[in-house]
Amino acid sequence: MSPDLWMLLAFAGLLIAGVPVAFSLGLSGAVGIVAGLSPAMLATLGTNTYNSVAKYPLIAIPLFILTGLIFERAGVAARLVRFAQALIGPRHGGLALVAVLVCMIMGGMSGSGPADAAAVAMVMLPSMTKAGYPKPFSATLIAASASTAILIPPSVALILYSIVVPGVDLRALFAAGLFPGMLAGAALLVPAWWLSKRNGWEAPGETERPPIGESFRQAIPALFAPVLILGGLRSGLFTPTEAAVVAVAYGVVVGLWLTRELGWRDLWALLGEAAVISGVVMLIIALAGIFAWAGTMLGTFRHLAEWVIGLSDNGTLLLVLIMLAVLLAGMLLDAISIYLIMMPILVPVMQHFGWNPVWFGILLAMNIAIGQFTPPVAVNLMVTTEVARVRLEQTVGWALVFVAAMASALALVVIFPQLALWLPELLGYNV
Repeated sequence: MSPDLWMLLAFAGLLIAGVPVAFSLGLSGAVGIVAGLSPAMLATLGTNTYNSVAKYPLIAIPLFILTGLIFERAGVAARLVRFAQALIGPRHGGLALVAVLVCMIMGGMSGSGPADAAAVAMVMLPSMTKAGYPKPFSATLIAASASTAILIPPSVALILYSIVVPGVDLRALFAAGLFPGMLAGAALLVPAWWLSKRNGWEAPGETERPPIGESFRQAIPALFAPVLILGGLRSGLFTPTEAAVVAVAYGVVVGLWLTRELGWRDLWALLGEAAVISGVVMLIIALAGIFAWAGTMLGTFRHLAEWVIGLSDNGTLLLVLIMLAVLLAGMLLDAISIYLIMMPILVPVMQHFGWNPVWFGILLAMNIAIGQFTPPVAVNLMVTTEVARVRLEQTVGWALVFVAAMASALALVVIFPQLALWLPELLGYNV
């Protein structure tokens, strides 16, 4: 049996056995090194793990994770909910529409779907339940809406994509993800409103409409955060990595002195929480370096890419097959693991067919976003069902509705690449 096959079988076997993804990547990479190179080459393990994380742009990931935690604790979600309720007013499906809009705005602060899902669920679920929405529906809608965080900048997944795909401008990726992220959110608004009206959830007049002026003033600090991050990137005032530092500093100012819901002790606890989450992410990236190095040296990725290319001469058909494969992977793995595992295979395929790397990155992100609320794993849905205290299997029917809605948005971006590319081209970024 070839070393390539030994490594891939070891990876699959470890995953099936329940070994965490990070250790599955590292151990299967070591198997490939022993089987195809030499046991002496295991001495490179330390170098490979270090080289995987010793990259300046990766600094942005723990900082944006910290940003999301700070804004969650600072009471930003509650203020955004109040403002969105003032805008939409009491109507059928009003709270459902509010949930979608707030998740999209929160996505412009943290770039993390699970963090947004937790923050919005804790604020929205009690009021939605009181208005007559079934808990499984509410949990699924919030999980689906929070998945837009992977598209709307600053996105942790797009930061990683810019690192693993050489020559891709992160600013162009951020700009390209904005409109598809809004399109995905709009696609969720339609079934949310229709189902609410059909089932008579939240009849007009059941909920109180907050004063627009007062709620807007309270929401200004939250609404200004995406403007600060994206405006600073566009003006060249700071780089994407520096934008993460600015976002953390702004979040601290908002929490300590504007909303005054964040204390110094809370901030210390959030630093520890962000360190734990970031440590898990960085461990995956570090051990994936062993897998990537072994796969490159053995030619595993080249062989797999050639096999994928050989499946069909029709680029469109192959793109559809790749999208389905990424969707299935998104149902089982997190975005970071998917990028680290699949991109060494998909980059040669992308180059062979001449697909735009920025557009292709957005397509992958949209597929992974759908996977974040599609069982059996569904990281966002696991968060919201825990908050709602419902079983994951109760949400499957609702999840399929929202999968179909977001898949329609994905299909539009596949058919019309300019939906993703017009903004970075307008801003003059290299696409």
